[in-house]
Amino acid sequence: MTLRRSLIAATILAIQFDVAAAVAQTATTSGTSTATHRHTAKAKKGVSAPARSTAKAMVAPAAAAPTARVAPVVEPVYHAPPDSGEAVIVTGTHDTHRHARQSSSPISVVTAATLARSGQMNLSDALTKTYASINVVAMAADSAALTQSIQMRGLGPNEVLVLVDGKRRHVTANIVADSGPQFGSTGADLNTLPSNMIDHIEVLEDGAAAMYGSDAIAGVVNIITKKQDHGYNLSATTGANAYSGQAWQYQVNGDAGFKWGNDGFLHISGQVYHTDFFVAPATDHRLLPLSAAPVGAYTGANYTGPLNVPTDSNHIMGRPEETRENFGMDWGKDIIGDRLQFYGNLTYAHRHGEAYENYRIPTRAPSIYPSGFSPRETNEENDYAVTMGLKGAELFGDWDWDASSTYGADGTKIGNKNTANTGMLAATCSTNPSSPYYSSEGCGYSPTSTLAETYRMAQWTNNLDFRRHFNIGNVVPMTLAVGGEHRMETYQITAGNPNSYELGGTQGYAGLGPQSAGNWNRNIFAAYIDGDFRLTKHWDLDFAGRFEHYTDVGNTQNGKISTRYDFSRRVAIRGTISTGFRAPTLAEQHYSAMNVGPSSAAGMLAVDSAAARALGAQPLKPEQSVSASGGIVLEPVNGFHVEADVYQINLRNRIVGGGTVTGPLAVQAIEAMGYTLAGPALDDTSQDSAYYLTNGASTRTQGLDIKADYAFHLHQYGNLDLSMALDLNRTRLHHNGIAPNGSEILNAQNVGYITTAYPRSKIILNAYYKVGKLDVNVRQTRYGQTTDMMQYTDWSNSNIMCSGGGSIQYSNTCFKEFKNTPRWLTDIEIGYQFTDHLHFAVGANNVFNVRPRKVSQDVNSYGAQVYDQFSLQVPITGGYYYGRLNATF
Repeated sequence: MTLRRSLIAATILAIQFDVAAAVAQTATTSGTSTATHRHTAKAKKGVSAPARSTAKAMVAPAAAAPTARVAPVVEPVYHAPPDSGEAVIVTGTHDTHRHARQSSSPISVVTAATLARSGQMNLSDALTKTYASINVVAMAADSAALTQSIQMRGLGPNEVLVLVDGKRRHVTANIVADSGPQFGSTGADLNTLPSNMIDHIEVLEDGAAAMYGSDAIAGVVNIITKKQDHGYNLSATTGANAYSGQAWQYQVNGDAGFKWGNDGFLHISGQVYHTDFFVAPATDHRLLPLSAAPVGAYTGANYTGPLNVPTDSNHIMGRPEETRENFGMDWGKDIIGDRLQFYGNLTYAHRHGEAYENYRIPTRAPSIYPSGFSPRETNEENDYAVTMGLKGAELFGDWDWDASSTYGADGTKIGNKNTANTGMLAATCSTNPSSPYYSSEGCGYSPTSTLAETYRMAQWTNNLDFRRHFNIGNVVPMTLAVGGEHRMETYQITAGNPNSYELGGTQGYAGLGPQSAGNWNRNIFAAYIDGDFRLTKHWDLDFAGRFEHYTDVGNTQNGKISTRYDFSRRVAIRGTISTGFRAPTLAEQHYSAMNVGPSSAAGMLAVDSAAARALGAQPLKPEQSVSASGGIVLEPVNGFHVEADVYQINLRNRIVGGGTVTGPLAVQAIEAMGYTLAGPALDDTSQDSAYYLTNGASTRTQGLDIKADYAFHLHQYGNLDLSMALDLNRTRLHHNGIAPNGSEILNAQNVGYITTAYPRSKIILNAYYKVGKLDVNVRQTRYGQTTDMMQYTDWSNSNIMCSGGGSIQYSNTCFKEFKNTPRWLTDIEIGYQFTDHLHFAVGANNVFNVRPRKVSQDVNSYGAQVYDQFSLQVPITGGYYYGRLNATF
């Protein structure tokens, strides 16, 4: 708190001094200020200056620029975009002429060409392939498998802020309700944006809550969209896992730019994407002879009937099937010359997804599925956002200004198919409303598909920003920025069909009942001030302060000080210290659910529910952070660029899963939510659990980022661009909260999820070579070790006792350490420019089919989860081969 107040006070004092000095020098400085302002206004007219300079280059991303952060290459047909390190940036600064390598904070620019050469069709996967400090989990569970969120610098999706053209992007409505590194998160789903809408992405690797507000703790991902007023681009990509013949994918993209009169533009983008299931080969323990089970294994769920059921029937370990249609549009139009412009963008995405759940043996619902069944969780999602704004120059004196409104929402219908409500089939089922086993839809039958629940998350953000450039005392150039923001957030849960939640619910995923449904909202008001001073020719200093008021969690104040000193054009140092915060989301505060497994049930209790309060739950508070970073920027010889930054993020009041209870207490809590358990979930209540979210931990994340690039210009032999990116990362637990029963909130497994599931290191080595019409890209990626504490499951020895008491089987106190040792992945892409308009490329990601280490059978649940699904290391999908055709006109 002392540091935060000091930062705010320093900012306010500095700004007061600057404004006073500016008033005294108005007559002297107005000419300079106006000239600077007019230059900025011209750059923003119609298509922005950076966009115009790259318009032709972005026409053919597959054959265009070199890898991010390397020098430009002279192309025989297309003009390459400017070097990403020299591109003008808009993230992390209010200066209108700041380049990435001039920034006081680490900022990297990832071009559309770099993303295309990743070979990935999803934006989140493409960033993971090309950016060292960004990763995704190997495989999400349940409904979370149907969306994908990135993690950055070892922190979760909720600690990464996503912007689109500098405006806050709304988040997904689909909360991660299962334990793991992303538990409780509702991060922004990057895959709802059409990838061909993107011009480039600016990644700020620093705390930036003082500039942007909540969530900007690990960093900021700012997606800059295309604003060209000409050109037509088409691309088609298809590929599959070459070693198993699974996961066929295809994607068709198209975008085009149009003039809007003589001083405006319209750019339209569209995309269709589909991928089939990918299933990791596995053998279900329950389908093996009992004689195959090791000593002490749990075999109560095994199938011993006469049918010859394939032992590889369980498909839960894999990636879902998905079909997606995305649309995007950008526009800009001068209304009063440079003084007033109308701009905006909109996006829309529809997704249908299906994910496998654990296989159910034939005895579970023999009247419907005599050979057993594999429930599928389905997702029908509609995601949309629109931004409209007015901006200009000189309309209010010498101030630049920008007024905008953004509305975005994500609506998701979660359903079940190939399922059954076994409680409705059981003999205990009753049509008597007074019975605890009452079924409102009858007994003796069960639906095979149903609606489980509906979520909707919406966000309406209004911004008003002012900026002015002037000189203090006619000596010190300064950029002063002030502004305000209002944001309204709403969250809605609608109950599923009664047959999805009554009597234990449908198999695979139990629906939400009326007791979990509701509508919630809050308002957020914010104001900020930022002063950027060029104290000398070589020294830049930036102060920022922000105040926010949340109608549900109160006030927060945050500040940031950044500085940079250039000793020469070859050597510079930079550093930042800031405070930040992340407000609990509405989903974290109000979501509740029940998940039914083959022989267990797990209930997530809403923090504000009576059931959670009975277990000791307290209202959630905002997370608080203090971040510091320092680095050096070098250019030892012309064209050889090196950046190295160390960082530390202290995060207090971290929102984690807590209050976990098992056995009869868990059953009582679940029933207090209004759900009734039946059948296998009551056979062995030691496998049943209930939990809720709480401010239960404090962590310290420390790391080192190094980036380097160099371009070899080989004249008639072409150009070779080399780059290297390294992220070293370590998160440690500094405080483990105490639950109401006196135990620590996080057990060893949950500690591992937030500390060691993230790779200790990640190195990306990239070489891009182009000669004549041929281009070749080779990428070598090394993922460092991850470590998780795995639960002993059905094939562990129940006779072995845990040191804290009880058997190790399904214990919540004794776990087995599992290490995913480091892995190298090799990716290759070869392209050829057949004509001025056609470029074709073939590639292979993970050429040698490298997979994560397999877990041992005693921690392999039902034999189907052969990998550590919570590791953020090597993907489980193995080798992937693809082809891509680009057409540009």
